[in-house]
Amino acid sequence: MRPTTAILRPLSTRYTPRHFAGEGIRLAPRVDKQALSESSHARGILTLKDHVYFAKSTAEGSGRKGGVVRSSGDSPLELRMDMPKVIGGKGEGPNPEQLFGMGYATCFLGSLQLMAARAGKKELSETAKVHTKVFLGHPENPDLEGFGLRVEVGVEGIDDDDIIAAAHDFCAYSRALTQGCEVSVVKV
Repeated sequence: MRPTTAILRPLSTRYTPRHFAGEGIRLAPRVDKQALSESSHARGILTLKDHVYFAKSTAEGSGRKGGVVRSSGDSPLELRMDMPKVIGGKGEGPNPEQLFGMGYATCFLGSLQLMAARAGKKELSETAKVHTKVFLGHPENPDLEGFGLRVEVGVEGIDDDDIIAAAHDFCAYSRALTQGCEVSVVKV
């Protein structure tokens, strides 16, 4: 079985406090589309030298429309999935975008707490909340079929832009979306 590697390329990899506005964090990249298309081929991706944990999940059945997804590990989880009503589902179960948003919010909160502690401001993060919005939609590029995602991360309870930026740089979800990640698709 030979793996096929897909590389998720980031839209932008440079963040400064000017990217953070309002009561939370909102990624506001200013991207020149021509420069992006020219530079995206030269961009590297984040690779791992080792791993300290892995999560294994299996989806089967009807996929987004009533399929089942299971995750093994310390605390096994099984969910019956469903599509949101607005895209033809019954809305009777969670969907991948909800699960992604939940994972991202949790990971970012942990990163926020760690960065606040490292900055000697642990008390700032004790009541912090992280809100995520995961948008599913059609890509602007007419050559791409299917859907794409856009994510907004909102930080409530911390006004320190340096801690928020450090958390964004540290969070595994943020890194995957901004620096890319290795994805291998294999036959099993």
